[in-house]
Amino acid sequence: MKSNVGGIDKIARIVVGALLILLALTGTIGAWGWIGVVPLATGLFNFCPAYSLFGINTCKPKK
Repeated sequence: MKSNVGGIDKIARIVVGALLILLALTGTIGAWGWIGVVPLATGLFNFCPAYSLFGINTCKPKK
């Protein structure tokens, strides 16, 4: 698994995922909030399968 999520993309995924999970836990948005597990996991693992399919890479190129 080669990293394809980096920088601001990673931070945004972690924040949005955690927020969705928190809202699901408090009952604010219901069970759909558990979809936040996906962006949280992709942010933590620096890998997004959808990015691989479409050839997207937000990591900075190594010198």
